[in-house]
Amino acid sequence: MPNKQLTGNQVRQMFLDFFKTKGCMIFPSASLIPHNDPTLLWINAGVTPLKKYFDGTEKPQCPRIANAQKSIRTNDIENVGKTSRHHTFFEMLGNFSIGDYFKKEASPWAWEFLTSPEWIGFDKDKMYVTVYPDDTEALAIWHTLDIDPNHIRKTYDNFWEIGRGPGGPDSEIYYDRGPEFDPEGLGEKLFFEDIENDRYIEVWNVVFSQYDCRPDEMPRTEYQELPQKNIDTGMGLERLVCLIQGGETNFDTDLFLPVIEATETFAKHPYSDREYKMAYRVIADHIRTVTFALADGASFSNDGRGYVLRRVLRRAVRYGIKLGIDGAFMYKLVQVVADMMEGYYPYLQGKVTLVSRLVRNEEESFHKTLANGEELLNNELENYKDTKVLSGSVVFKLYDTYGFPKELTAEIAEEKGYTVDLEGFEKEMEIQKERARNARGEEQSMHGQSEDLMNFDEPFEFTGYTDLTSKGKVTGLFIDGVHVDELVDEGDVILDRSCFYAESGGQTADIGTLRGEGFEAEVLDVRKAPHNQHMHHIHITSGTLHEGDVLEGAYDAERRQKIRANHSSLHLLQSALIRLLGDHIGQAGSYNGPDYARFDFNHFEKVSAEQLAEIEHMVNEMIAANVPIRTEVLPVEEAKQTGAIALFDEKYGDTVRVVTMGDFSKEFCGGTHAANTGDLGVFKILSEESIGSGIRRITCVTKMKAYEAFRGEEDYLNETAKLLKLTNYTGLQEKIEQLLAENDGLKKEVAEARQKAMAAEADHALEKAEEINGLNVLFLNVRDMDATAMKNYADLLRGKLKNAVVFLTNAEADKVTFVGALSKAAVDKGLNAGTMVRTAAALCGGKGGGRPDMAQAGGRDTAKVADALKAVRDLIA
Repeated sequence: MPNKQLTGNQVRQMFLDFFKTKGCMIFPSASLIPHNDPTLLWINAGVTPLKKYFDGTEKPQCPRIANAQKSIRTNDIENVGKTSRHHTFFEMLGNFSIGDYFKKEASPWAWEFLTSPEWIGFDKDKMYVTVYPDDTEALAIWHTLDIDPNHIRKTYDNFWEIGRGPGGPDSEIYYDRGPEFDPEGLGEKLFFEDIENDRYIEVWNVVFSQYDCRPDEMPRTEYQELPQKNIDTGMGLERLVCLIQGGETNFDTDLFLPVIEATETFAKHPYSDREYKMAYRVIADHIRTVTFALADGASFSNDGRGYVLRRVLRRAVRYGIKLGIDGAFMYKLVQVVADMMEGYYPYLQGKVTLVSRLVRNEEESFHKTLANGEELLNNELENYKDTKVLSGSVVFKLYDTYGFPKELTAEIAEEKGYTVDLEGFEKEMEIQKERARNARGEEQSMHGQSEDLMNFDEPFEFTGYTDLTSKGKVTGLFIDGVHVDELVDEGDVILDRSCFYAESGGQTADIGTLRGEGFEAEVLDVRKAPHNQHMHHIHITSGTLHEGDVLEGAYDAERRQKIRANHSSLHLLQSALIRLLGDHIGQAGSYNGPDYARFDFNHFEKVSAEQLAEIEHMVNEMIAANVPIRTEVLPVEEAKQTGAIALFDEKYGDTVRVVTMGDFSKEFCGGTHAANTGDLGVFKILSEESIGSGIRRITCVTKMKAYEAFRGEEDYLNETAKLLKLTNYTGLQEKIEQLLAENDGLKKEVAEARQKAMAAEADHALEKAEEINGLNVLFLNVRDMDATAMKNYADLLRGKLKNAVVFLTNAEADKVTFVGALSKAAVDKGLNAGTMVRTAAALCGGKGGGRPDMAQAGGRDTAKVADALKAVRDLIA
């Protein structure tokens, strides 16, 4: 083990400080949620946030960069806890060159950082490296450094490339942990024959990106040199800290042990028991992943990154059960992670309350179904004991009914010697998706995938972007999805041309009228048929309708204007949210109707009143600017290049409509919009709320509805002013301040009266004191007292009791407060009030302290109060 002792936080900072001396710009750790990269669920490497520099999209302020980047990878989650070094969340230390320094600097700098006594100070005799055999330049550089030439291995595996693009040879740096990690005594054979082992540990990979790689077109020897050569390195912080601190595994370091030790307080089995080490390690790894991901804006769900996150948490919960932990507990570890990582990630502290709540809700939800799910799984495993292959239908039922990720089912089955039919599971998933698609279209007689509608593929043209009316020929008539020859009452009609907007993209459908010779009908709704024709649901008021009839259509223009205004306001709202709250904001749903609009978006905390006011102000500024709203149809790839906002999971055609509002907003959108922002009149936010884990909703109005809302608030203020005998609301604030001051005075009088009553009650309370070890000890439960009142009361009791030890407890629904007050005689005997309250609070999941003679602490687990009082009593005895 190296002589230098460093914490994980010190190692991270030392790395960044070292490369700062080399002229590197320190790039802050990016959010785990990728921005502008829909190909990725998570940031998964140190270089990922720097792609824009490597591909030339953007030029960095400095071509030398270093970072400590938080990353998530879950492709080998089943190995986490089993092996020494697998993680789902990890930090990648990296230094990079964008066409600046290259091999002659990169390798010596890595060597200096790892072996110089000024920095990490590894023993040079324990260092080994690998090089690409054809990379004679890299080999020559290593020979100039103080490394044993017999510690260099040449291997053709040392070449980094992923398909066509920049790549090149690399050098890996290894550290020899010694014979205690070599149970078979194979020595250097482990390194030179590249045998999987825990002795020779890869520390750092330095990639020399110098070639235009084309592996499918030519051999490496024919690759062309890149005009701009780059450096891309990666070193796992957890692995480096393990080597420095001499941990048996990465988990036996200060980057994980605080979580493991906190988990031990809930568990029935200790970490020292090898049978349970994997469970502890899974929990310690997974709570780091969940805490950071939620803090960065992710949320639990049944698809995408939310599904990955749910799978990670549920795997940890299951291992908690193995440790004998009853009920939700992971949420209690969020604070531990925030405290442990605060040095470099201080923002976590501000997210603890939200993240803890999200984790607790998810845990409790899973616990409700876990027992039933595992019982079903065990019964089904018994049914398949002959084949040892669990059917896909069972795996799907566990997923669909009990919330078991398929990977969790597979892991449980594997532990018992079974495999699972994942192909069968995927087939069941497709059947479910088909059912969902059918169900979505059942309203208004569509019956989703009715055969007649599926086979109906007549051409259709929508003219409603520009036209208020339209003339079209009836091409199809349907009742409950069945093709008919005529309509006499109510049903669905498809025309070859129509100005009516069909509900889609959150925008509600138009209503209006259809008229023909001897015919008139009300259009009640418009939906899209399977082949995207607009299908009008009508109620006939006169005449009969047949295929081939020509109809004139007119939508309700006044209603459409309101919808257009509300729709345009949501574009402005989203841009304002992004500008104020951050790029993590993404649309999670919307509704645009004539009376109001709502916008659902990803965000990890409640939007404050001050932030809402600023957002509302930004939107109204754009309305006042009367900016033209421009729409254009572009090829989808060209549209993406404009920077327009697009829905991540939306499937677009070859062309898309792009709606632009000055330089404030640009989005892909197929809906209808106002002609300019001034048409919105005025904008008001009615409410902001949570509608799910990590999803917020803003409801808003425009035009007269917004005016009415503002007017309603003014009327309310005036009515309130009248109750306070004021002529109008302009003096309302001063009046309320006066009443509050009077209330404070009354509270003070009540407090004084309570203090007198407390003094009167104190003599009665002293009768409960007991003699312990020569001291008069009073344990007392109190109610309806804040911490200040408790301390005053404890001080009063201490003054009335000779040789006193006073310990007060106030347990409420979700918290408990402890106050200890000791006389000089008690302190002289070695007792300490701070130690007493800290001991009690720790057992209740809290902390606190104070002076030896007076201290206060609190906790959250009121079920442990009795244990806490016993522990304090033991300290006194």
